[in-house]
Amino acid sequence: MIEIRRLGKQIGAEITGINVNSLDDGTFAQVYRAWLDCNVVVVRDQKLEIDEFLTYSRRFGTLHAHPLKMANHAQHPELTVLGVNKFDADGKLNLKVYQRGSKAFHTDGAYDQVPFKATQLHAIALPSHGGDTYFASMYAAYDALPPALKQRLEGRSAFYAYGGRKHRANAAMLDGKARNAEPARHPLFQTHPETGRKVLFFDLVKVLRIEGYDAEESEALIEELTGYMIQPDGTYTHKWLMGDVVIWDNRCSYHKAAGDYPPEEDRIHWRVSIK
Repeated sequence: MIEIRRLGKQIGAEITGINVNSLDDGTFAQVYRAWLDCNVVVVRDQKLEIDEFLTYSRRFGTLHAHPLKMANHAQHPELTVLGVNKFDADGKLNLKVYQRGSKAFHTDGAYDQVPFKATQLHAIALPSHGGDTYFASMYAAYDALPPALKQRLEGRSAFYAYGGRKHRANAAMLDGKARNAEPARHPLFQTHPETGRKVLFFDLVKVLRIEGYDAEESEALIEELTGYMIQPDGTYTHKWLMGDVVIWDNRCSYHKAAGDYPPEEDRIHWRVSIK
């Protein structure tokens, strides 16, 4: 029987007692509701084949191949395999692979005109220690903004691109038209389409500038907004267990990899991006 337990004060829930391969519509509706309520949901104790993982993921929306094709599965382009090929041919650790997702808190797909609705991971191999994933609530970030700052930025947008201001060279790793895509423009303050709650939609990794301000003012605002992203009661740290399936809502949560596990050990996840 399904059991749902909150993990953080405002974000994070654990679900046990189900097999995602055999969920009826009523039980899946409970999973989906818990996800909307808690931003991040972990379903424990799952043992899935790739096709099963993809089938379950499609219940949340349409799967979208990541534009960084080098990490996508050859037979299943919608699937990214995280944590493989960490070492170059000469045995040197490739930090771009090892530290992927650990630069700063971000939301997946902000560089796209239609950002990802959700991201889902399934743990395939885990290190002896380290390798956590940190999450934070965009609801909590918005609520923490001072009224004067909300008033100043109401109706403003930010522009985003793969690699952001500091790592634009990373866009060279993308394939096809994604490499030369125009920056995406997204409002800083958004209303979640399913919960009706306001969020601070902001991605420190991919942001280029804030609309309507010169370079110096934009940088100052980016720094100020960064200070509100992480609120103490709006965070959850996920410590991975084998069999975990974790889905987070990119419309209302930030995340960041710890990037601290022993590099000689495996930390491998299947990943899908959902629109």
